[in-house]
Amino acid sequence: MTLNVNGRSRRLDVAADTPLLWVLRDYLGFTGTKFGCGAGLCGACTVHVDGKALRSCITPVSAVAKGRITTIEGLSSDNSHPVQQAWIAEQVPQCGYCQSGMLMAAAALLKDKPQPSKADIAEAMTNVCRCGTYPRVERAILRASKA
Repeated sequence: MTLNVNGRSRRLDVAADTPLLWVLRDYLGFTGTKFGCGAGLCGACTVHVDGKALRSCITPVSAVAKGRITTIEGLSSDNSHPVQQAWIAEQVPQCGYCQSGMLMAAAALLKDKPQPSKADIAEAMTNVCRCGTYPRVERAILRASKA
């Protein structure tokens, strides 16, 4: 099968039911996308498919073979994306493990709702952060919405 990942076409020989997460990490080397729970609950594995946030640990690669997949590595090559800039300015990460998924979820939210309310953020950001950086995440998303 052929996948479009971060704007490039990539040919792979993988089983159709292989989770997208493992294709990205093990076959293509995009290790910024993290394994967290394996059940689509924590969001560490969040990527974009056609601009929408998707939990890659529970998505078979065959379900997204015709989509445009973007990983954290494809968000920007130089940390210039407004969400990345806001994350840095607000010093969001602590341990950092969940951050690539958080960034991807936030970028998808802002694409759909460029000026989200705090309620919109609370509803959309279902990613889990064990360090509890949620107030900083909210501030960063609001900052990025102004960029």
